[in-house]
Amino acid sequence: MRGHEAIIRQFLANDIDHMFGNPGTVEQGFLDALADVPEMKYILTLQESIAVLCADGYARSRFKPALVQIHSSPGLGNAIGNLYQAKKGNAPLVVIGGDAGIKYQAMDAQMAADLVAMAEPVTKWSAMVQHPSSLLRMVRRAIKVASTPPCGPVYLCLPEDILDAEITEEIYPAHIPSYDIHPTQANLTECAKLIKAASNPIILVGDGIAWSNGLDPLVKLAEKIGAKVYSADGGEVNFPDDHLLNYGSTGHMFGSSSLPKMQDCDLCLALGCYLLPEVFPHLGEIFKASTKVIHVDVDPSNIAKNHRVDVSYVGSPGTFLRELLPALNNAYDESDIKAALLRKEKLEAASPVINNNIDETYQTVPKYPNEQYDDKTTYMASGYFFKVLSEKLPENSILFDEALTNSPPLGHHLPGKKIGDKLMTRGGSLGTGFPSAIGAKAAHPERTVIGFSGDGGSMYTIQCLWTAVRHGINAKFVVCQNRSYRLLQANITQFWKERGITGRDFPTSFDLSYPEIHFDNIAKSFGMDAERIWSPAQVPDAIDRMLSSNKPYLINLVLEGDINPELVGVHCGQ
Repeated sequence: MRGHEAIIRQFLANDIDHMFGNPGTVEQGFLDALADVPEMKYILTLQESIAVLCADGYARSRFKPALVQIHSSPGLGNAIGNLYQAKKGNAPLVVIGGDAGIKYQAMDAQMAADLVAMAEPVTKWSAMVQHPSSLLRMVRRAIKVASTPPCGPVYLCLPEDILDAEITEEIYPAHIPSYDIHPTQANLTECAKLIKAASNPIILVGDGIAWSNGLDPLVKLAEKIGAKVYSADGGEVNFPDDHLLNYGSTGHMFGSSSLPKMQDCDLCLALGCYLLPEVFPHLGEIFKASTKVIHVDVDPSNIAKNHRVDVSYVGSPGTFLRELLPALNNAYDESDIKAALLRKEKLEAASPVINNNIDETYQTVPKYPNEQYDDKTTYMASGYFFKVLSEKLPENSILFDEALTNSPPLGHHLPGKKIGDKLMTRGGSLGTGFPSAIGAKAAHPERTVIGFSGDGGSMYTIQCLWTAVRHGINAKFVVCQNRSYRLLQANITQFWKERGITGRDFPTSFDLSYPEIHFDNIAKSFGMDAERIWSPAQVPDAIDRMLSSNKPYLINLVLEGDINPELVGVHCGQ
């Protein structure tokens, strides 16, 4: 058996039966071999970044590794940005890339590059197979490294002359080591003692909770000790969105937003995250000197990376939580139980889940009579759309939320309640919402899957709609079109505020209103059913058509925005 076929059968041995890819000439041998191994399903994408994002959604919705096939140096270049996203989100992706051959490397020929070095900064492991005798050994190593916590993408370059050779290695599944390490009694006793002494504890959570099946014990812990729970840049459902102890996110942009939350506690329990993943972090100490910090993660590099930690444990947050709860039962006395209950009730009464202005801000009840929404001067906000969708959406659906500035009403009306209900973008990448929804639908064809994106983000990867149609992957897609980079408008508002700048208009480079993009027409050009809606009266029937369709479907939801199309031609580029 030649290497072309052998690697496919090696992946199948580990139950990896989908390959998301974009073909090139130097990969033609093993793409040809796919005809001899029909168990491997090849999902064709039109650009390597989309292959990575489809696989990311597939891996995250299955909590298992996914396979990506990319072209040589140009293809790897295309994939780099979203490999960064996958690395930040610990997605277990095995990325295989082609090369003309070991024998040509001295020639510095067309597409020659140091592919291993290119991939190293955005992968957990990057390597090239140097000899046929190690081909399957290295494929197994790639699967193992990607799937071993902390998970992440790996890159393995497969030169064509290596794959052309006969392979004598045995095919057997790669072994994935278990990280289900149990804390010692001393670990548990020390943590229970600090929690018992706290009068204002908080819990920070990241995706280590979802990946270790820790949501249920986390809910029990938060309720038992009466603690606010904050998301620290999570992309999964790590704590129910609608739980009254869910106090939202620490924020991924500004340390000035998270600092008051950190300064307000006397105990911080950080689980499956690091402190703190922000674009503009606070550079000083984030905790008061008297605050105790407990940190649990499978990745020791996350612990004490930037800030003081008093007690740490390297291991699965889920396992730790399940064993901490009995230790707390033993440590808590009657007065501890009473104090925690009072604290819990007080936090629930003040919860942002029920104390917010989302319905008002996003107009869950439309602001104007329907006839006033004219698709010219007056547009609706998104709240009504999400409310109606929440009433019609089947149970056990999967949502990919890249709605960004429209995420608040999405989460308000469509809360993620259990692991796997909802996925979100990580690492700052745009364009994740649609291709990741395709990956999730490929992983769970029996479930309704909807990807949400903004008009700016969706244009990064809009050609993924073609992939959904070609392969009959019947995901649904919603473009929240406010005709601007609304997130950038929000961020520059903060920039101006910090510097005392007033009287400025948003840069016209943030304005996407001219020429106006018709996403319904783009989708139709790929063979997808689609429609454009701009008034509340259109919403219920459009949602019914989308959900009842047995094919991929897109709704182009046109929303109000801060736009100035008349200025774009004059000042574009400022």
